[in-house]
Amino acid sequence: MARLTQEEREIVKAFEQGDLRSSRHTPAIMTQHREYAAATFRKDKRVNVRISSRDLDALRKRALSEGIPYQTLIASVLHRFVEGRLRAPEAPE
Repeated sequence: MARLTQEEREIVKAFEQGDLRSSRHTPAIMTQHREYAAATFRKDKRVNVRISSRDLDALRKRALSEGIPYQTLIASVLHRFVEGRLRAPEAPE
């Protein structure tokens, strides 16, 4: 199991103490998020990318520590980038 972040530990603690309550909009929210997930994880295209073996080894180690396949990690990073949740490094002047 991957290590939990501080926020995740707080959520687990709140759950175990019974402090969490269901939302009255849960069915609608769940349906909406299932649709988001289906659209996000629909993989209908293949790409081939050449990267250094050093970077690939680092990606594999990182994925192993996260408990996910390395190709899933790569797809996740690319998805976050195109969604604007991950920024490219600034170009030097």
